Amino acid sequence: MTTPGTTGRVGRWLAAIGVVALGAAAGVALLAGPSTPAPGPEPGRTLYQAHCATCHGADGRGGTWRARLLWLRPGDLAAPETAALSDQYLVDVIRHGGSNFGKPGMPSFGFALGDDEIRALVAYLRALGSYR
Repeated sequence: MTTPGTTGRVGRWLAAIGVVALGAAAGVALLAGPSTPAPGPEPGRTLYQAHCATCHGADGRGGTWRARLLWLRPGDLAAPETAALSDQYLVDVIRHGGSNFGKPGMPSFGFALGDDEIRALVAYLRALGSYR
């Protein structure tokens, strides 16, 4: 025998548990993403994983949890449009950041990476487009 109001409380608890479970499932789906790095030349591949993959994703397409969570639009580095960009343009964006190029979300890496490392990253970006 139930007391008056017990059924309502049980229903609210079940609804709350359902909302939490749904939120957890959505969180897992949101945070999941490709984690296998695309093959490519070293040391660019290792540098990419260390400095670029958190935003652009392991496959270069920009589908990371950060992008989904914060509604960022990091460039699709494996897209044909990226392949059409000059090496010098890519070097400049990596070195100086995207603010000067209309891409304000892209930080600069010139303080952390030397010229040879930036060129190695560009070589790796060229390889990403061939694995699309």
